Amino acid sequence: MFGLIITLLIVGLIAGALARLLVPGRQQMSIFATILLGIVGSFIGGFLGYLLFGKDGDEGAFQPSGLIGSIIGAIIALLIWQAVGNRRSAVR
Repeated sequence: MFGLIITLLIVGLIAGALARLLVPGRQQMSIFATILLGIVGSFIGGFLGYLLFGKDGDEGAFQPSGLIGSIIGAIIALLIWQAVGNRRSAVR
């Protein structure tokens, strides 16, 4: 269990940092938010993999993905976060 948590943190940090590098603009995020972005991206990537490639008999629809899926999912999550943030600032 401890190994899984460490793996999620490391993959989350790498995926979140790469997503922040690939998405244009400046993101005001802490290191914790970057790790959380990567972890959320991993589950988004796992869900997209489930939708694209069919059901995985062991895990189901809600599963973490590998590094590439995590990066793609983190980019999607970051774009959604920016869109919601821009919408909130436009309302004020």
